[in-house]
Amino acid sequence: MSEVSRWPGTIGDSLEPDDRAARIESSEEAESVLLQLAGTYAQNFLTSIGPGSLDSETATRQIPADKSFPTLEARYRALVEKIPAIVFMAYMDRGIGEAYVSPQIEATLGFSQQEWLEDPVRWYQQIHPHDKDRWSIEAAQMFLSGRPLRSVYRVLARDGRVVWFQCEANMVRHDDGRPWFIHGVGFDITELKEAEAALQEERNVLSAILDTVSALVVVVDFEGRIVRFNRACELTTGYSFEEVRNHHIWDLFPVADELEQMKAIFSEPGDGDKPIEYETYWATRSGNPRRISWSNTFLPHRDGSVEFIIMTGIDVTERQRLQKTILEISSREQRRIGQDLHDGLGQHLTGIAFMSKVLQQKLAELALPESADADKILKLVNVAVSKSRELARGLLPVMSETHGLMSGLKQLASEIEDLFKISCRFDCDDQVLIGDLNVATHLFHIAQEAVNNAIKHGKAKHVIIRLSSFKSGCTLTIIDDGAGIPEVPASDNGMGLHIMRYRASMIGGTLQVGRTPLGGTTIDCAFPVKDHEPRVSECKP
Repeated sequence: MSEVSRWPGTIGDSLEPDDRAARIESSEEAESVLLQLAGTYAQNFLTSIGPGSLDSETATRQIPADKSFPTLEARYRALVEKIPAIVFMAYMDRGIGEAYVSPQIEATLGFSQQEWLEDPVRWYQQIHPHDKDRWSIEAAQMFLSGRPLRSVYRVLARDGRVVWFQCEANMVRHDDGRPWFIHGVGFDITELKEAEAALQEERNVLSAILDTVSALVVVVDFEGRIVRFNRACELTTGYSFEEVRNHHIWDLFPVADELEQMKAIFSEPGDGDKPIEYETYWATRSGNPRRISWSNTFLPHRDGSVEFIIMTGIDVTERQRLQKTILEISSREQRRIGQDLHDGLGQHLTGIAFMSKVLQQKLAELALPESADADKILKLVNVAVSKSRELARGLLPVMSETHGLMSGLKQLASEIEDLFKISCRFDCDDQVLIGDLNVATHLFHIAQEAVNNAIKHGKAKHVIIRLSSFKSGCTLTIIDDGAGIPEVPASDNGMGLHIMRYRASMIGGTLQVGRTPLGGTTIDCAFPVKDHEPRVSECKP
């Protein structure tokens, strides 16, 4: 390397500038370079004009009439002094007298132009202690390599305020490689940084809330990919956020029918005015799925499209297990009481009725007037027998035989016709045999509730109860010609509908409610049948 391409003597050595920049690894090395530059900068000025303080106007007058150097003409100053930023320039081979800083320095940091220019290391002294090491390395690398400096750091104002700057500076060199001048601009971004800090604080609070609430919170994008997964989700599933990040939410749903339901929700998210509520099973690392009750809220983009979907879930597995247990206990007790009424009290009353009949006949043969009283007692006992049987049938609507559900539904249709004087029939093309008494009982009560709703609320005149089978299960359908359900159902949807849906879920089925083409209501309960159960047999001739 020739002498003319080296750095000025106070900081020069036998290394190329880029080589020296690559070797700077500590703030001490960077500070040494910067101090040498500052010394050279001040010495060049003292050598050229002698000691003394200069303001920006004197600095402008000291610029030699060399057209190869840039000048700080009045028009240039008028332009840069209108920029809402601090503009600075300094000739590295001429000293302080050739420096310039725009008047915004005083408004931003409280130092006058003269105060700022007369001290070549003031800028470095005012840099925030936490940023000084990093800035030293970045600035030294710029001085040695000539690469532009782009940095964000804090500066202490005269009154102690912390001001954030985004600084961009360039080192310009002579043709022989010697440093010529530095020019750059510093933007006050304090408000932006404060806003970022406030936003980050708000995010931290929201993250803390999400990770402490017991509800499951999942945020997915419009394609169904997971972008947020709170602590409750991790504890429930056994999967960490990193394991599920960017995976589709339906990858965690093991039931095929629910996969299609989930994909349909994302393909047609709706208008977002009302949350979508539904239940699904969710897979876990242990292999034990959990039943989750979800509520989806859609966050729209500025153009109205869906940007994110917030899924809030409650683990209802234990609650449903407890409810199922309670319902099974209740059903078991009902069956026991019904059996006791039928086999105990009913048989006892039947015996009393038989004895009353014998007594009435004996008194009649003796032509005693008490025979009329005995006949009244007989009639009353027969009424008691009939009522006990009705109570037993209400508590035990389905007999334990596999065809008990069909018999119970047929009896229900007959009783509805007799009681309400409307048309009600039971249809079953093939015999559907349900061996599980608990399943049969739930289905009977679903049909009973649906028919009662059709008569009470829909004012129906014709009702059809249909039991049919298909490849993977069976369907119980109730159709009426009543007023039908409202186009926009009430928020609570009625307790009866909730009970029907709950009973359907207890037997692993689903309940769908809709309107018929003529305005009535149709209720479909699809349910599986265990493989070991006899499901369908040929109809008897």
